[in-house]
Amino acid sequence: MENTEQTVETLNDLIKIHNDRIQGYEKAIKDTPEGDAELKQLFTSFIGDSHKFKLALATEVQTYHKDIENTTSNSGGIHRTWLNVKAFFTGNSEKSVLEECEFGEDATQKAYKTALEEEHLPAYIKDILTEQNVTLRAAHDKVKALRDEERQKA
Repeated sequence: MENTEQTVETLNDLIKIHNDRIQGYEKAIKDTPEGDAELKQLFTSFIGDSHKFKLALATEVQTYHKDIENTTSNSGGIHRTWLNVKAFFTGNSEKSVLEECEFGEDATQKAYKTALEEEHLPAYIKDILTEQNVTLRAAHDKVKALRDEERQKA
């Protein structure tokens, strides 16, 4: 029973991460300079990934006959992630938007690493998280590369 509760808590924490990530990228789209449709499209694809991952995680929570915490993070747990991205961007330059997105992606990577280290998670859930993390790592690396390009321009 205790493992079930811990597993559901971990899954719900990751659902909150994706809610935060969605809000962070929605804010990033608004704050991205006009005329950068390619970057806005990239952020939109990241939002789509988070919706898909959230659905998969929520499905697993439901298999335990538990409630899905479909909120954003406020405190505690492994879901401290996109709070700074949601709160504000330091200016609206492409570089500053990418820096904040990279910070959020770093936090998402940390949360997934922490979740994958949880001993109570069943192997099949770790497989789901590992698969999701491949896509999330690629998103992190893409944002970092774009941020590095912007730094070189400056």
